[in-house]
Amino acid sequence: QVQLVESGGGLVQAGGSLRLSCAASGRTLSGYGMGWFRQAPGKEREFVAVRAWRAYSTTYADSVKDRFTFSRDNAKNTVYLQMNSLKPEDTAVYYCAATTRGSTTTSVRTYDYWGQGTQVTVSS
Repeated sequence: QVQLVESGGGLVQAGGSLRLSCAASGRTLSGYGMGWFRQAPGKEREFVAVRAWRAYSTTYADSVKDRFTFSRDNAKNTVYLQMNSLKPEDTAVYYCAATTRGSTTTSVRTYDYWGQGTQVTVSS
């Protein structure tokens, strides 16, 4: 069992930056693909950035490409999402998730473990 805890959300003005963290406990994240997802009010949860365990690169949603950066620190059992040039439409609850699937997957249904989420609000 993997427990995931996100942090780093908050209120920021448009054009600003935030860095989200997702700390894992219970098991090492080695061998797990990791993803960041978000859910805005009244909308379905959508993928933001995902990376399979042995992937050479990260897959980003078009809406965040070139603004968000996914990274992971296996020694700290933590993944991060650096968010720059934030826009009001980035406002959502952000979740990290872990999957046992070996291939890159952007589908919410394929992730086995989820954090509780952290709120990101971008004001215009």
